[in-house]
Amino acid sequence: MSHVQAFKLNELKLYLTYRHTSLDSVQYQGTFHAHQGIEILIVHEGSGTLVVDQKSYEVAPGTLCVFQPYQLHHIQMNIQPGKPFVRSVIQFEPSLYENYFEKWPSLLAFFKQIHTSKLPSPCVYGLSGDEPFHLLIERLEKKRHALGKNNELEEFSLFLVAFFHAFKPIWEQRSGKTETSLTRTVHQAERILVWLENHYTEPLRLKQLAGDLHLSPYHLSHLFKECTGSSISDYVTARRMQQAVMLLNSTDLSVALIGEAVGIANCSYFCRLFKSHYGYTPHQYRKLT
Repeated sequence: MSHVQAFKLNELKLYLTYRHTSLDSVQYQGTFHAHQGIEILIVHEGSGTLVVDQKSYEVAPGTLCVFQPYQLHHIQMNIQPGKPFVRSVIQFEPSLYENYFEKWPSLLAFFKQIHTSKLPSPCVYGLSGDEPFHLLIERLEKKRHALGKNNELEEFSLFLVAFFHAFKPIWEQRSGKTETSLTRTVHQAERILVWLENHYTEPLRLKQLAGDLHLSPYHLSHLFKECTGSSISDYVTARRMQQAVMLLNSTDLSVALIGEAVGIANCSYFCRLFKSHYGYTPHQYRKLT
């Protein structure tokens, strides 16, 4: 299933996992999804392909990826016996922590850049195992379960200030530099993603898509599945749900009009689809936010 994941980050404050391991594709099944806040992914072991903003990027050990709020993304990992996917993940709502950076203007500017600006690339490559932020994550992972509710926010804010202080020079040195060239197949998948971005609010017509890209419908579907791990219809649904969330957050449009704006004219069906992907109806989601 592809969806916008509902992490209640205003309540959770910060989600963190250190060196989480998936040994096979049953344990890790990537989907197109988005998050309320920032997600930072650090790959320790494993290789695969990241799809974000209609572009593909290779991921490998030593890759760090930044996903901005509500940014649709998907990682297809090549998990095999003896080749697990090992990663650390940090997720948080940036608005909860912005004021903790105010004493350091350049660090505050970098923090804002990461969650609000258009980034040249979501990935930096070639990180070593002894980067200082690895130790910061490991330390917080060990002690976070013992933290009381009263001092969680303080501990998490201290961690994030230290993390971004360590991350800033790495990002400035390596951001936008890709490590590996993409295959022709991946470039073809990008062409499909660009076409879908221009047409996702319309009824999905595979024959039109195939004709515009000079591919057979079968080859089109097979290629997209191979490169992204997702079907074209699942991706379109995820993109529509992402846009619906953005419109619910940023406009006063009625739920029916939002459904129409994302290509779903039947309001009842739109509400059912939204709930199946997000856990709430559009009306409930709007009240929560």
